[in-house]
Amino acid sequence: MASTVSRGRGRRTISEINMVPFIDVMLVLLIIFMVTAPLITPSVIDLPSVGKAAKQPDRVLQLVVAKDESLELKGIGSSMPIALRDLAAAVKKAQAGAANPAVVISADRSVRYEAVVKVMDTLQRAGVQRVGLSVQLVN
Repeated sequence: MASTVSRGRGRRTISEINMVPFIDVMLVLLIIFMVTAPLITPSVIDLPSVGKAAKQPDRVLQLVVAKDESLELKGIGSSMPIALRDLAAAVKKAQAGAANPAVVISADRSVRYEAVVKVMDTLQRAGVQRVGLSVQLVN
């Protein structure tokens, strides 16, 4: 609050901040925090646990979806074009004998999302357990 001082002929206001109430409030808050800090119990954080990872697949089949939505099945050392209706049978045949097979779908970036979903749906209906999506660019 500004006060007035009379000096000679005129009155002039003193515009200084009175720091005493400010310091009193800060000291009271400091004491309150110092008293209550030891009373606060640290909370326990529930972190997720790490389980066993699935075994790496014995054989990986790569299914390439090209720009024109044609399919190509790449196995170990072999590659063959395939139609969507024959996909389930071809994958089952290629996975025969493998204990832990997996199929990785690689699609060109210009392929519609719907085409990739149709391929995934076909593999799921055929009973393929491990299907993944490749994040590398297809040449």
